[in-house]
Amino acid sequence: MRAAAVATSGLTKRFRHQVAVDSLDLLVPTGAVYGFLGPNGSGKTTTIRMLLGLVTPSAGTVELLGRPMPAGAPEVLARVGALVEGPAFHPYLSGRENLARLDAADRTTDPRTARHRIDAALDRVGLMAAARKRYRAYSLGMRQRLAIASALLRPRDLLVLDEPTNGLDPQGTREVRSLVASLADEGATVLVSSHLLSEVEQMCTHLGVMHVGRLVAQGTSAELRAGTEAEVVVETDQATEAARILRELGVLEVQVRRGAATGLLGRVAPEKIVAACVHQGVPVTGFRVGAPSLEDVFVSLTGEGFDVSA
Repeated sequence: MRAAAVATSGLTKRFRHQVAVDSLDLLVPTGAVYGFLGPNGSGKTTTIRMLLGLVTPSAGTVELLGRPMPAGAPEVLARVGALVEGPAFHPYLSGRENLARLDAADRTTDPRTARHRIDAALDRVGLMAAARKRYRAYSLGMRQRLAIASALLRPRDLLVLDEPTNGLDPQGTREVRSLVASLADEGATVLVSSHLLSEVEQMCTHLGVMHVGRLVAQGTSAELRAGTEAEVVVETDQATEAARILRELGVLEVQVRRGAATGLLGRVAPEKIVAACVHQGVPVTGFRVGAPSLEDVFVSLTGEGFDVSA
């Protein structure tokens, strides 16, 4: 069995009297696209900084690609590409020149292949046409693309991307989603930190949910959804009566909406619902049982709403 790409045990970070990350046991399987979820301020970026050795933990341990950190940093970090709140680029240099400076600072790369690798990274994020434009003239979305390109200057076994779609338009967001999928197909493990549920839901195989510094759940998407009740929707022009029937059958958290009654299915057999409504003279114009969305999972774990926009 291959070692996990990322593994932490009891990872904790305190800033004076504030606990930013509390006893985190993170496990990112090798080859996974791991969605690291949580609202702003939940401890995601602090965690990533500890993983990369940018912040010293107050307690706990970190392993990257099977090696302990920070002792294994000289060997491991050359195999890790990271985007953490965007690198500091020189505003008066072009996109290509900025990448060239970053590449030159990496002693593990071959200078003879630099131009080819830089062009490949620019092309992969759609910036070839703007490669000679000065960074200060880049839009927010272009700057984010260049930041992603900086993490792709050489083959990586692990990519750590903190809010990679920040500032991107819908087309750019779709391109990043496709890029993440292609990196995973090539064998890389990708850790994507985000507060956008809709994006994570479409690209990730595994999920970890942060809330107030703690990891409240992690596993495959299917495993997290399995712990959340499915929703049942009965469409009818007698929604109040339908809601009464749902409650009698044992459906949980029943609500009346415009033209429908909804609730959490629980252990109730779906076929009994329509039969009961028809038997009691409530016409059913539509009926469905929906798998819980990622937003449903998050709310069930934290009791809070979440940003689901892209």
